[in-house]
Amino acid sequence: MPVTWCYDVEDEEKPYCSTGFPVGCYVDKQGNPQGACVAFPKMKEANTYYIFNHVNILITYHSGETENWDGNRLLSAKVFPQSIYQNPDEKAKPVCVYPSSLTKVPEDPAPQPLKLDEKSKELTIKFTYSVFFVENNKHSWASRWDYILDSMPHTSIQWFSIVNSFVIVLFLSGMMAMILMRTLHKDLARYNQELSEDVQEEFGWKLVHGDVFRPPSQGMLLSVMVGSGAQIGMIGLTVILFACFGFLSPANRGALMTTALVLFVLLAAPAGYVSARIYKLFSGEKWKTNMLFSAFLIPGIMFGIFFFLDLLLWGEQSSAAVPFTTLLALLFLWFGISVPLTFVGSYIGFKKQPISVPVRTNQIPRQIPDQPLYTRPVPGIIMGGVLPFGCIFIQCYFIFNSIWSHQIYYMFGFLFVIVLILLITCSETAILLCYFHLCAEDYHWWWRSFLTTGSTSFYLFFYALYYMHYQLHLEGKASHVLFLGYITLITLLFFLFTGCVGFLSCFWFVKKIYSVVKID
Repeated sequence: MPVTWCYDVEDEEKPYCSTGFPVGCYVDKQGNPQGACVAFPKMKEANTYYIFNHVNILITYHSGETENWDGNRLLSAKVFPQSIYQNPDEKAKPVCVYPSSLTKVPEDPAPQPLKLDEKSKELTIKFTYSVFFVENNKHSWASRWDYILDSMPHTSIQWFSIVNSFVIVLFLSGMMAMILMRTLHKDLARYNQELSEDVQEEFGWKLVHGDVFRPPSQGMLLSVMVGSGAQIGMIGLTVILFACFGFLSPANRGALMTTALVLFVLLAAPAGYVSARIYKLFSGEKWKTNMLFSAFLIPGIMFGIFFFLDLLLWGEQSSAAVPFTTLLALLFLWFGISVPLTFVGSYIGFKKQPISVPVRTNQIPRQIPDQPLYTRPVPGIIMGGVLPFGCIFIQCYFIFNSIWSHQIYYMFGFLFVIVLILLITCSETAILLCYFHLCAEDYHWWWRSFLTTGSTSFYLFFYALYYMHYQLHLEGKASHVLFLGYITLITLLFFLFTGCVGFLSCFWFVKKIYSVVKID
């Protein structure tokens, strides 16, 4: 069980319980309380730092009299911090054991706060604590997390997030139905009608049938990114499913990250396989180079960013720094397990027959006519990320709070629904824009399909900057660099995942429509 600090929140019936407790707070020059000072009405003196140098620890336990176990079990450990001036020459207060029924720990009726201002240079501070043990057999040990989870007023907001995302999906599905059932159906009917050669005329997206499967430039890089995106997507869905079924408890803080890391290593084979299949579709011949890129490019970038941030933590002498032996273990997992599995997946992918396409590619590329503004690459890519990000931005707030504000994230059922809605939204957005581009006789859809939905990650990055500025109030260059580094990692993973979804959706759509139209 984590140590929690519970305090009253305005307009909320129940007190809010956060993990950990503050070591102090600050009231600015205008008299506005910052941070934890909001929960202490007595701390109002402007331009003052308050140090919480005494904590009352209230430990609640179940004796097991009504259950079938021997001994006591922990129900909660609540901390009530106080700022109290104590004479440093006097002996420290002894640890208090108060084994009776308590609902709140006793406090000094008129404590004198321990205050610091900007002129304070040297000060001896005495830190003390008191412990109170309370027996409580009314609440079962199995429901010990309820007081933490019930204090988080998130359920109504989560439902609003679900409804908001569902409305976006309905909107996109309506447009898809209109295009597929009306416009596309009419196109196929006209293309497939029996006409003589004199009056037969091609128009619309049928005009580019000889170029639509022309391999793109930088096809190797695209295939590697699609393979890594497929790997990340499988990792994310598996972790969320494990959490939904209760295998990843919030009681074990490192379980989720450890599971994701193990899955990343084990799912390297599908990444190599998908990359090899896509690269072979592009008629690529440098299969060894593709194999090496699949094994080292994206993992190398991720490890490089992580190592740089770890060096920064070492330089700051932070306890959050990853030990050198752990880094060696990560390198062993990468080179000893992930790389061989990637090679195996790539070898199997290259041994298979190339993916068949329904039309032949012309030797001479067709000239693309001048495009209106809304079908040009950059505006289309920028517009493509708006709707997918609209499905997830509320959920991003709770995830950022769990990462940076030390809150507990436990609503994995909501997260699973949001991820499914995100998959549908990315697929429909990519297919819609791809259809518009093909109708405008622009057949460069390979990279555009990946970047259209991948642009959702850029909106995520800008939202993270907004969150950093208005929610976190970071101080010091190291904190800002750490935040930007970790957000860059998250954005990169999200870019690969959403881009892979858009690419595979468009490939299925393009292959499907050109397989049902008659091509002379």
